[in-house]
Amino acid sequence: MGVSGAGKTTVGRLLAERLDVPYAEADDFHPPANIAKMSAGIPLTDEDRWPWLDALAGWIAGHAGTGGVVTCSALKRVYRDRLRAAGGNVWFLHLRVDRQVLAGRVAHRPGHFMPAALLDSQLADLQPLEPDEPGLTVDASATPEAVVDAALTGRP
Repeated sequence: MGVSGAGKTTVGRLLAERLDVPYAEADDFHPPANIAKMSAGIPLTDEDRWPWLDALAGWIAGHAGTGGVVTCSALKRVYRDRLRAAGGNVWFLHLRVDRQVLAGRVAHRPGHFMPAALLDSQLADLQPLEPDEPGLTVDASATPEAVVDAALTGRP
């Protein structure tokens, strides 16, 4: 989980590979209307996100017995609660990155629908993991390999 540019896709793919489990990219679950809004620089509302989160929860529920890694911004606790309600053992890896680094990453991503202009709205919405939420927060300005190592050992 984390805002755009935090490295979710890179870390998620590597983590799934290391765990030998299926991987899903949350961006692939967005309906076309959501992608059109974000491409136009319009932040998504909670109402826009519910069907997307429900689709992700369906993927999670379908992999509860085998495990899997899915990348998702999961910016708010209520979104994470909705994903956890899918069942299974849902655990979050929050990729925390300084805004300046994020801005540089987002500005240099060719072909992605998420414009840099939406970064501030995501940062404003971000609710970090709370102590009672299963997961770990790591500094994702480290190498993807170091981030995955931290996730696997449970030490940031």
